[in-house]
Amino acid sequence: MPEKAGNALLSPGDFVRHPGRPDWGLGQIQSMIGARITVNFENAGKQLIDGNVIELEPAELPPR
Repeated sequence: MPEKAGNALLSPGDFVRHPGRPDWGLGQIQSMIGARITVNFENAGKQLIDGNVIELEPAELPPR
């Protein structure tokens, strides 16, 4: 199964949201190895995302 197209545009350090888990809050990509994406979410900690199944949504940082 090919990786979701939108994930190919992401890089470690980018901020994302999980489309199926809005309660996890803002996440930052820690690493990407093939379709395995490790994201540190503000409300769920580190999560391993299967990029073949989930297409993460790019997120903007909130203004400071």
